[in-house]
Amino acid sequence: MRVQQSGAALLAAMLTVALVASLAAAALWQQWRSIEVEAAERARTQSLWVLTGALDWARLILREDARTGGADHLGEPWAIPLEEARLSTFLAAEKGVAVDTATEAAASQVFLSGYIYDLQGRMNVLNLIESGKVSEPSLRAFAKLFEQLGLPRNELATLTENLRFALDNSPSNGSSRMAPLMPQRVGQLVWLGLSPRSLTLLRPYITLLPVRTPVNLNTASAPVLNAIIPLLDMAQAERLVTTRQFAHFRALSDAAKVVPDAAGDLNEILHSVSSQFFEVQGRLRLEQTVVEERSTVQREGILVKTLWRDRGTPTAPTGALQ
Repeated sequence: MRVQQSGAALLAAMLTVALVASLAAAALWQQWRSIEVEAAERARTQSLWVLTGALDWARLILREDARTGGADHLGEPWAIPLEEARLSTFLAAEKGVAVDTATEAAASQVFLSGYIYDLQGRMNVLNLIESGKVSEPSLRAFAKLFEQLGLPRNELATLTENLRFALDNSPSNGSSRMAPLMPQRVGQLVWLGLSPRSLTLLRPYITLLPVRTPVNLNTASAPVLNAIIPLLDMAQAERLVTTRQFAHFRALSDAAKVVPDAAGDLNEILHSVSSQFFEVQGRLRLEQTVVEERSTVQREGILVKTLWRDRGTPTAPTGALQ
């Protein structure tokens, strides 16, 4: 009997130890998980603050560029991409600012990169509609772009009609009729009838801005130049791109000298040599966390305001073809 009692006591002790170990392991795992979640959230928050600072920096660059005046071109400081660099590099560049060792060590593990793209180097979809009606010059330009890319013309017709309908029936016009929802981003143009394939091919060449805008001949790619200037062929468009690499166009007349056959098609409504709308792309890498942000800014004089900001997973730069 005593042996049985001793065996039962030993078994109960072993079960108790196993239960305590299991509870301790579960508590330890919960604590580890909480620490990991808190660390990830802290890293994400820190990344967003750094990207906010990067956006302010980009706005400062664009504001200083506006002070100099003149044309906007790809040889200016704002057009030079920031390749991935340690954040500690920027802290070290701040003369007269004391940085403690812990902050410097933490910054050495953070990598920042960014780009500024001229959105007026692309064709603005909103240009298709003018005063509630289809703009024939813009429609012909988009038709030429669709032809270059081998896209179906019926999608352009659908896009144009749905865009006109969406603008005509927007809440700002006081209409309550059913209409397509007005897109705010290029990726939302599928709402107006573009297929995902067509949108993918068009994305490097088009933009969607809140107002009608001309195309900047200093920053537009050859396919955009070919589309926006009626009598221009691709060889002449490439000649414009090559010429501006050595000397940017200070006025439309400079571009006209390069392609005299198409000089009569250049006008200030569809073409320009300066820009107001830019896209700022920032990418921050902190250990295993990568945060990317895209912002659209508008420059009016020396005032640079942010229209919208969008965060998401890392993607290829949309302005790579510029």
